[in-house]
Amino acid sequence: MSIKVMKAVQQYAFGGPEVLRYEDVPVPQPQPHEVLVRVHAVGLNPPDSYLRDGYKMLPPEWQPKVAFPLILGTDIAGVIIALGDNVRDFAVGDEVYSMVRFPDGAAGGSRAYAEYVSVPATEIAHKPRSLDAIHAAAVPMSLLTAWQFMIEQGHEVQNPLQAHRHEPVPLAGKTVLINGAAGGVGHFAVQLAKWQGAYVIAVGSGKHEAFLLNLGADEFIDYTKRSAEDWVRNADLVIDAVGGPSADRFLRTLRRGGALFPIFPLGFSGAEEARQRGVTVSATQVRSSGAQLSQLADLLDSGVIRVAIDSTFPLEHAQQAHERAAAGHVQGKIVLSVCERE
Repeated sequence: MSIKVMKAVQQYAFGGPEVLRYEDVPVPQPQPHEVLVRVHAVGLNPPDSYLRDGYKMLPPEWQPKVAFPLILGTDIAGVIIALGDNVRDFAVGDEVYSMVRFPDGAAGGSRAYAEYVSVPATEIAHKPRSLDAIHAAAVPMSLLTAWQFMIEQGHEVQNPLQAHRHEPVPLAGKTVLINGAAGGVGHFAVQLAKWQGAYVIAVGSGKHEAFLLNLGADEFIDYTKRSAEDWVRNADLVIDAVGGPSADRFLRTLRRGGALFPIFPLGFSGAEEARQRGVTVSATQVRSSGAQLSQLADLLDSGVIRVAIDSTFPLEHAQQAHERAAAGHVQGKIVLSVCERE
C-alpha cells in the first residue's frame, strides 16, 4: 500500500476530552493472521472514556500501564485493504466490522480512532448487509456485551472479580428488568430479552419512553418519577447496564432464585444481602469474537435487532463526541465517521 501516513486521534496525557488530538501517525502494517482495514466509522464505548481518563475508578494496582501517545477505541466498520500472511477467510474488498483486541488492548492496543486499523482475523466478521458503516460500527462492544451476559458467554476466561463462572439464564417466560435501557448495551438487552420471550421492564428517563416501547419493552419506568426498586417485585433477572455501587438496590426487585447481572460490577457491595435473599450476582468481561459477530450479523439483517444512533461526529471532532457521552442520557450509540481523503 502506497499510503504511509494516516489521520488518527491521539493523546499524550490522561484527562478530559480536551486531551484528544487529531494528527498524523504512521499507517499500521498487518502482521500474520491480521488484516488491515480502511475504517469508515468508529463506535464510542465507555472504556474509551475510562482509558482517556486513566481508569481512575480502578484501584491503583489495577490501573493498566500505558505508553503515550495512545489511540483510543475498539469498534470499527470498514473495508479490508490488505491481508497479512495466513489469512484464509477474508479477502481484500470485504466489508467488515469488529471489536478490536478487547480486553487485551484495553491499555491502548486497539487503536481504533484512526483511518486504518490492523485487526486479528479472528476478531472480524463480514458487516451486516443491511447496515451502513455508521450503524455497523455502533454494534460490536455493546451487542457483544449484551449477548455474552444474556445469551452465550462464548469464552472460558474467568472473571477475576467472582469465584463462579458466569452463566446466562433462560429468559423465555421470565420477567427481566433492564436499567439504563436506552443506552448502548441497554437498548440491545431489551431486544435480546424480547427475542427470547421475556416480559421486559425498561428503566430510563421519560424522554426515552416511546423509544423503548418501540423496541419491544412491555413496561416502562421513568426513574425520575418513581424508583424501580420500590415498584418491581419478583423479577427473574435484572440487567443493570449502569452498574457500579448502586446496583445493590435492585436486589429487592428479584424473587428468591433470581439473578442480578451488573454490566459494570466494580463497587458492588450487596454480596451478603444477595446471599440472604437467595439471589445470584454475576458478571463477565466482554471479549472480542469474530464468530459471535458473524452470528449477530444474521440477527441484524433479519431485523430481530435494530441499532439506534444517538449522534455522529467526524473523527476530527472526537473531543465533542466525548463531551456528548459525558453529558449522559444517550439514546443508543455515538459514532465517529471517517471520511475518505484525496
